Amino acid sequence: QVQLVESGGGLVQAGGSLKLSCAASGSIFSINAMGWYRQAPGKERELVAAIYSDGRTNYADSVKGRFTISGDNAKNTVYLQMNSLKPEDTAVYYCSAQVQSFVPPMTWRDYWGKGTLVTVSS
Repeated sequence: QVQLVESGGGLVQAGGSLKLSCAASGSIFSINAMGWYRQAPGKERELVAAIYSDGRTNYADSVKGRFTISGDNAKNTVYLQMNSLKPEDTAVYYCSAQVQSFVPPMTWRDYWGKGTLVTVSS
């Protein structure tokens, strides 16, 4: 089994910053990608940012220039630095990882954290 644990959410005023962290642990052989998704009340879950094992990153248009995703491969940890936060960034942020288990048959699957709430007040 693989567990993802997020931290760093909270309440911040518009224009402020927060940094989210997500650590993966368990029967991990390899990680192809880790990312952050968010879901606001009444809306579908959407991709915020992703980082791949080759270092490539991908961002939603709404956060480009404000959010930065980074990773620490040695720690199986991904971070999301969020600057210039806006009220519309308010959502539950979920960490996701595409993981290959070392348990035979060593399949790939997506894992999810339980989420961390980010609230941006105006």
